Amino acid sequence: MKALSIHPSSHEIKEIDIEMQANTVYSFFNSILIDELTTLNQHIIYSDANALCENKNAYFLGEQLIIGDALIVGQNSLNEKDVSISKKEIESLLTHEINDFYKEALSLLCSSDINLYRTFAVDSSTEKIALNTEWVLYTFNIADERTKEYFLVELTKVLNEKESVEEYMKKMAQLAINAGG
Repeated sequence: MKALSIHPSSHEIKEIDIEMQANTVYSFFNSILIDELTTLNQHIIYSDANALCENKNAYFLGEQLIIGDALIVGQNSLNEKDVSISKKEIESLLTHEINDFYKEALSLLCSSDINLYRTFAVDSSTEKIALNTEWVLYTFNIADERTKEYFLVELTKVLNEKESVEEYMKKMAQLAINAGG
């Protein structure tokens, strides 16, 4: 099966052939903790869930924050298939420049056990919404400088006091939803 691999440390994208078996993805990352992202139409992006705590390079694929190596395979319904997006298209979507807010937030979070993509529920005015830490970072990144500083100072306090980072992210997500009206 044709797949693409992204290696942020070298900024390299490789077209690879893999034989999809039960352990292929785990073997690729040498890890059993894998995140599956579906932000690319008809593709799955696999990444190593340990990449944050191992302080690996972060980058954006479109607006999707990814940390460490990634493996992209095509998806048809529930089955994997050859990747249909080209290497050139992936290159055009990649941004390796991470701003200071993201750098500092990820640096702080790497000492926690938080998963960027694990969802939690917050209340909107009419329903519960499933959000994740990656969304919280994105939302606070587009805030004003004072709000970003508040987020980072409070995150530092949570980490220093060994409180739940996930609860902090839920609280920040709820504040963002409430501010959005």
